[in-house]
Amino acid sequence: MVLDGGLATELEARGHDLSDDLWSARLLTDAPDEITAAHEAFFRAGAVIATTASYQASFAGFAARGIGRGQAAALMRRSVELAAAARDRLPQDRPRWIAASVGPYGAMLADGSEYRGRYGLPTADLVGFHRPRLEVLAAAAPDLLALETVPDVQEGVALAEALDGIGVPAWLSYTVDGDRTRAGQPLAEAFEVARDHDGIVAVGVNCCSPDDAGPAIALARRITGKPVVVYPNSGETWDARRRQWTGPSRFGEPARWVDAGASIVGGCCRVRPADIAALAAAIG
Repeated sequence: MVLDGGLATELEARGHDLSDDLWSARLLTDAPDEITAAHEAFFRAGAVIATTASYQASFAGFAARGIGRGQAAALMRRSVELAAAARDRLPQDRPRWIAASVGPYGAMLADGSEYRGRYGLPTADLVGFHRPRLEVLAAAAPDLLALETVPDVQEGVALAEALDGIGVPAWLSYTVDGDRTRAGQPLAEAFEVARDHDGIVAVGVNCCSPDDAGPAIALARRITGKPVVVYPNSGETWDARRRQWTGPSRFGEPARWVDAGASIVGGCCRVRPADIAALAAAIG
């Protein structure tokens, strides 16, 4: 199955400045039609799963912008509605799914913490952060929840606990560096979080180097026995000082991830509809 690419990347390509702390979630208020258009571009490229513009959406993040809980909940629901609107614009020639994006706690901090983890919070506090947004997104009736860019095992545990009783299946995807989480834990330990959780129906990695995707596939299958999702970045490098991407794309031949046993493949940062079209063509 083909997942979409970098939603924020596509929105930036359409002329939007996403340097705001809310990132793409800001456009849920400022330019919702543009979000729908970006989803549609990925669907037309061959993606059959769209991830919503809710990665950076949280009650705390919206509150920092003076947006109350009622409006914040409505905006989170809107993220699912916009993806569904894009799906409805297309011919009903194949099944297409909506995955409600649930980013890590560090995304709300908007300081790069999602690439470090180890926030210094008790697990119970992380559960308390994630559970309300999971409830709101689930109530919007997505097909599944994308618990993504998770940097450490502790947050994986918290998300699994927060997912209990939600009633919508989820995948759990870590951001990694080599064979370890961004926080430095063995990836095998991270995947074990999902092994016995019935609500987590797939596991994998995202927002990482394309070179790290392949080795994670066999490990995820061996540890969990569940379908594997992989959607790395293009391979370019983020220069935090200059606040820009540098170097060439190394997205390469993503069909190799299917050959290695991945069930869902796509892209994250800097992956455009043209990349997804090539991926869809390569895997048929």
